[in-house]
Amino acid sequence: MAAATRNAYGKKLAQLVEKDENIVVLDADLSGSTKTSEAKKVAPERHINAGIAECNMLGMAAGLAASGKTAFASSFAVFAAGRAFEIIRNSICYPNLNVKVCATHAGLSVGEDGASHQSIEDLALMRSLPNMRVYSPCDQYETNAVIEHVAKTYGPCYVRLGRGNVDDVYEENSVIDVDKAKVLREGKDILLLATGLMVQEALKAGEELDATVVDVCCLKPIDSETILPLLKSHTKAFTCEEHSIIGGLFSAVAELAVQNQSCPIHPIGVNDCFGESGAAKEVLEKYGICASHIVEVVKEN
Repeated sequence: MAAATRNAYGKKLAQLVEKDENIVVLDADLSGSTKTSEAKKVAPERHINAGIAECNMLGMAAGLAASGKTAFASSFAVFAAGRAFEIIRNSICYPNLNVKVCATHAGLSVGEDGASHQSIEDLALMRSLPNMRVYSPCDQYETNAVIEHVAKTYGPCYVRLGRGNVDDVYEENSVIDVDKAKVLREGKDILLLATGLMVQEALKAGEELDATVVDVCCLKPIDSETILPLLKSHTKAFTCEEHSIIGGLFSAVAELAVQNQSCPIHPIGVNDCFGESGAAKEVLEKYGICASHIVEVVKEN
């Protein structure tokens, strides 16, 4: 069944709010889109609409966390990670406060909203911050596991969520350790490391290429224990992400590999450019965020 990760976030957050009175939810006038409106239905007194003011929202989240609350703050990724970066840096990460920045509508798949809303640098921004943990779930069930995990994990966390429906990779009752990279398909010489909606595309490409496919949900701290042996046991590796090839999954894997002997690593992602307006499927295909492009790049290298 296909579902958007933002929808899964809204439902899981509502469940957590109902169980835990210490959780407070904040939104920047986008609760219908980010789906925090689900939590508002359960506990309206613990849902704060900060208006179109992401910096204020995250400052409020920091204050609530400093007073002992677990704060979940949501907006579109381009605003949450971009506009409010300085607040996240100085008011949340520096004092190491218990704030969960759950940003929706990330990546090129925002589609018609165009380049101004297609956040392709959010993972790079969030990975650069001390104390910040960074997650990019691939489907609704991994999203459920991530939201439960960050609610129980003290400290700043960034969760990247998408706008559109994506096919399920996991089953409803799957036990998922979100801090660990998961080998979804065993192959031969080629290794595909993917995150977010590119996990589904890597699995399609993996069938044609007979490649090993790995879901990397946690980009920081990255699971070196699982990934390093795979880099050493394969001839070539390719990172697949709906994000700039600068600062995201490719950078995280390359930073790990450069300190150790590994096979060559090739990036598949947004090649240092902005996106454009169009239907999500068409935009993703134009910028090579699809299975056919993965196959093409692998065969060329």
